[in-house]
Amino acid sequence: STSVHSDARIKKIDTERIQSELDQHRIVIVTGFQGVDRNGDVTTLGRGGSDTSAVALAAAFRADLCQIYTDVDGVYTTDPRIVPSARKLDEITYDEMLELASQGAQVLHNRSVELAKKFRVNLEVVSSLERKPGTKVKEVAKQMEKTQISGVATDKNVARLALVGVEDRPGIAYKVFSLLGQKNINVDIIVQSIGRQGTQDISFTVRRSDVEQAVALLQEHKASLPFDHIDVDQNVVKVSIVGAGMVDNAGVAAKMFGALYDADINIHMISTSEIKVSVLLDESVAALAVQAIHDKF
Repeated sequence: STSVHSDARIKKIDTERIQSELDQHRIVIVTGFQGVDRNGDVTTLGRGGSDTSAVALAAAFRADLCQIYTDVDGVYTTDPRIVPSARKLDEITYDEMLELASQGAQVLHNRSVELAKKFRVNLEVVSSLERKPGTKVKEVAKQMEKTQISGVATDKNVARLALVGVEDRPGIAYKVFSLLGQKNINVDIIVQSIGRQGTQDISFTVRRSDVEQAVALLQEHKASLPFDHIDVDQNVVKVSIVGAGMVDNAGVAAKMFGALYDADINIHMISTSEIKVSVLLDESVAALAVQAIHDKF
């Protein structure tokens, strides 16, 4: 693996030793989560490292199936602790699982799903506590055509920053986001307002852990980025619906917004892609929003 401390990446897997043990019909137990860099030093893979190790091994050995044993018995339409009526999915596509994992679902880490998709590893999430079928993660899921969405995910590790009164001229957005990018500050939803009297507002979301650094960085460059002030809101949450069936179903986003309207919930920001719709809401209404959306679909 690479030598980045606590967030290393797997470069290659040496299968020789494991293969020779398997050839002697032995059961092989491999430690996940870690590897060695080119200097022979042990590095760790960071969050989700065990899942990622398992998928990488399955890919290296072209295994028929990679089972991930965990404290839940599969992937649900949403968190059953928030919505008791959540259903377990028999199957889900890589893309849907990747979006759900990236949008806050804790079942699998997105790095392991990325790897599974890249190397076409069939995954199954199963319970380590009881013996019953789990959820299969694969290229195409049987349910895909019938259902518009597969799940609702919540991400609380999010904050909204607004640059208020930014000079309305070309290159400002580029400057703001390239500055943040240089410091590895990941930006998610972006909304830019229409310019009025030579100024505009740019709002965007970052991880809560990046707020202080992002604000300090932007204040530091205020001379070359003329703006009035920065508005920070950390009491927000991102709620997303994910589904491969969305592409062919018009009105899915409207149905979601309708559910939030019926529950009297205000939307701050919206972001869409082919298979997901995310909204930014007040953190205090997160559970209510998930319940309302889940009921609607």
